[in-house]
Amino acid sequence: MHYFFNRIVVLIRSHIDQVSWQAVVLTTLLHMLLIWWLLMLAGEQALTPLGTYFYYYVVTTSTVGYGDFSASTELGRWIVALLQIPFGLALFGVLLGKTGQTVTYLIRRAMTGDKSFAHINNHIIIFGWHDTRTKKMVDYILADHKRLDRRILLAVTEQMEHPFLANPMVDFARLTSFTDLDELNRIAIGRADKIIIDGQDDDQTFTTALRISKLVNEQCHISAHFSDETKIEMLHEHCHNVECSSAKSAEILVRSMQDPGSSRVQEELLSTLHGDTQFSLPIPKGVQAMEFGKLFHHFKYSHDAILLGVAHNLSAKNMDLNPPLDYVVSEGDILHYIAAERVLSDEVDWSALV
Repeated sequence: MHYFFNRIVVLIRSHIDQVSWQAVVLTTLLHMLLIWWLLMLAGEQALTPLGTYFYYYVVTTSTVGYGDFSASTELGRWIVALLQIPFGLALFGVLLGKTGQTVTYLIRRAMTGDKSFAHINNHIIIFGWHDTRTKKMVDYILADHKRLDRRILLAVTEQMEHPFLANPMVDFARLTSFTDLDELNRIAIGRADKIIIDGQDDDQTFTTALRISKLVNEQCHISAHFSDETKIEMLHEHCHNVECSSAKSAEILVRSMQDPGSSRVQEELLSTLHGDTQFSLPIPKGVQAMEFGKLFHHFKYSHDAILLGVAHNLSAKNMDLNPPLDYVVSEGDILHYIAAERVLSDEVDWSALV
């Protein structure tokens, strides 16, 4: 008996799998229309107004049966007993099965990373997965409460499931390759706003940066991490829109030895989880040129922030750190500063600085 029941369940599931949503919806609508027409012929005037009929059909077909509406004529009862409830109940079961199947499919796709994100815009993509480091990246991004509300998309090549499934701000995509154009289009590479590349090794990071540098839009900023600094030199020869970083353990150790507490300063500047943090702010278009000294004092007195320097592009090449007070800054320059929280452009009274 148990074997027979399992076979019936498998058979029903296989038929539900083969039936399309269009066919289920169309059949249900035709059944609703047929029953409405037959009840009209049977003289069930109380059941046939469209609003009442829809409520009556759903309640009766699902066998909830509140009893506030029911067929009152002999022919109407036969129609309900022979046509509405048996066939409607079957359709209702198929609808529930199809809905459950679709929900399971969508959840499974989100967990396995097979979902397409080709429709999203202005998102942050993180290429690569490391158990501890990637989780810290996500924590640091989300800890910046005044950041622009961008979704984070984690892209990996490993066989794994969504590690941030409980976090609604993080999406997950498992790609066959970080260099395949179809896979990159699936994560909307051309409309991403920020990208972090942290591959399994320097070779994967290098090839990924080389591949996507020509696919992103002009405003997109790419950050890549390397262990081997020679890879950074090679990448800069081919890609000018990638900002590269490497482990500075030797420099930090020496600085901590010569100037105790330096490692703590580095930690504070890099982390948004506690203490003051280093941020950047582009000077908006239309702002007149001004002296660095005016900006320095304004940021300190109005926002309790300390300006560190001025960059002239997103990669901060040829940055001027601690420039003289009469140093001229203008629209498009990028200010780097230390503050307890991010200072937004509309929070700065630019007109008062001219």
